[in-house]
Amino acid sequence: MSNACETILVETPQLPLNEIEQSLTQTYRKDIFRPFVQAINEFELIEPGDKIAIGISGGKDSLLMAKLFQELKKHNKIPFEVVFLSMDPGFRVVNKELLTKNCEYLNIPLIMKNSDIFHVVQKIASENPCYMCARMRRGFLYNAAKELGCNKLALGHHFDDVIETTMMNMFYNGTFMTMVPKIKAENFEEIELIRPMMFIKEKDIIRWIKRSGIHAMNCGCTVVAEKTSSKRREIKQMIADLKKIHPDIDAHIFNAGQNVNLEAIIGYRKGSEKIHFNQMYQERHRKLTDYKE
Repeated sequence: MSNACETILVETPQLPLNEIEQSLTQTYRKDIFRPFVQAINEFELIEPGDKIAIGISGGKDSLLMAKLFQELKKHNKIPFEVVFLSMDPGFRVVNKELLTKNCEYLNIPLIMKNSDIFHVVQKIASENPCYMCARMRRGFLYNAAKELGCNKLALGHHFDDVIETTMMNMFYNGTFMTMVPKIKAENFEEIELIRPMMFIKEKDIIRWIKRSGIHAMNCGCTVVAEKTSSKRREIKQMIADLKKIHPDIDAHIFNAGQNVNLEAIIGYRKGSEKIHFNQMYQERHRKLTDYKE
């Protein structure tokens, strides 16, 4: 699921549910609802007859996504079904109660599945638990979605998640990889992962959750408490610092993933195959020769 490890502290009282829902298509139409619909339309994330499992972590991103899908069903002519799927990986009681309380208030009919992922991760990957936890939770959700008869799983990764992941891969892994709008699950061929919030900026999600008066749950981790990936924090701060000098730097990073020029790189991967520059150069030369002939 999306990174829900940041606790959103709320001092404002909760708005009535009808005002929270109306705000999505009125107050936040430009910054939240319209980008949500744009991603769905542009990347063809929903098709007639889909049954979509909406992954609910309890964080601000997934709570917003759940409400956006509910609003979409009110206005969309495409027939599709949704189920709101969450998992208890070993939450503390207070976190599980907060998750269920928020979903009840927001009229999100939650299906909760239990697991012991936190316990397992503590035993096998206590030094670097976040990556293993994310993989195990993703696999659990795929399987649960399949059991519920779903063909798609929606996760709440937003605009900032996309650019932070892009930069993390470049700086720490030496690869140019970003989050994609949809992808077939490797070990669950019947399930497709979709990311309908990738055009929505985190600052607008925070604005909505604060105005709504909802206290979003943090990641609820019992292994590293409220710590998030140190690398992700570094990248987030780096981008924030760069924006002070170049306000559009985040948009440029995001757009770079859509504007890759294959004639101006020195290699790339296609599945498990590594394409070397020499191979690319020879192929271009061959095509140019064939064209002249």
